This record gives sequence, structure tokens and C-alpha cells, in this order.
Amino acid sequence: MRHGTRLGLDPGDARIGVARSDPSGMLATPVETVRRGKGDLARLGRILRDIAADAGAEEPADVVVEIVVGLPRSLAGGEGPAALKVRDFAATVAARVAPIPVRLVDERLTTVSAEAMLRDQRKGARRREVIDQAAAVLILQHALDTERATGIAPGETVEAPA
Repeated sequence: MRHGTRLGLDPGDARIGVARSDPSGMLATPVETVRRGKGDLARLGRILRDIAADAGAEEPADVVVEIVVGLPRSLAGGEGPAALKVRDFAATVAARVAPIPVRLVDERLTTVSAEAMLRDQRKGARRREVIDQAAAVLILQHALDTERATGIAPGETVEAPA
């Protein structure tokens, strides 16, 4: 298992759920929900800088091993319009955060699982934001568990556009 913090993202049309791991890569925890639109990538950059500052590092790349982005696939494994949007988003993030690698990992059913976990715990407008964070936690935790079990980083590396 590689040592270093990972950031997990669950991008949607309205919000981005954000989670992070501890430096040992054992546990994913929620960070916040970022509103999509103007300033969303800048906010993700500030989150990365905050993680670096908390660790006493000058640059996020000194602390953050990678960013894991959930890729929505159908139950059969296919990709539709939502997956294409996420691929575009991940490429934009990769260009913005280089040299930190960005990886796409299968996120099938994570939002459904997050909703089921939180069904009785939250009501109202904040519920959706909490679900987005919980989905990001599930995406990142699955990636951490997979790497720990196999020794291989899961998913596929995103190439930043030229």
C-alpha cells in the first residue's frame, strides 16, 4: 500500500462530494460538498492546499498520492452520458492538479448505498449534500480496500488534456 493521502470525488451535475483518506490509506472520511459551477475547481485546489498545510508540506503533491473520481457505470458495466461528463470533469481536474495523478474508479451503486445508510438520519435540504459526501467516502474506501487487497491502484489513470 502506497503511503499518502488520497482525495475521493463524487461529481454530479449540482454538487461534488469530497472525501479524504488518512496518510496510511486505511480510512476514508467526509470532507465537504462543493457546489458545481464557477469556483468549484478553485475550491478543490484550496482543499488540497489545506491537506498539505495540515501535514506541514508546501505542495499538495508532497502529501496527496492521488485523486480518485467515481465513474458512473450501468449495472452491466456500460458508460452513458453521465460517465462521459465525469470523464471530461476528471480530465479537467487532472490538468488543474498535475502532477497529482487522477484515477477513475467504478462507482456503481455508491449513491444508492449512501442514501440507504443515511435514509433515517437526515431530512431536508442538507441531506443531499451529506449523501454526496457519503458517496465520495464509499468510492474512496472501495479504492483503498482494493489497493490494500491487491497491491495495485484500482481504476484507470486519467490523462490531462494537452
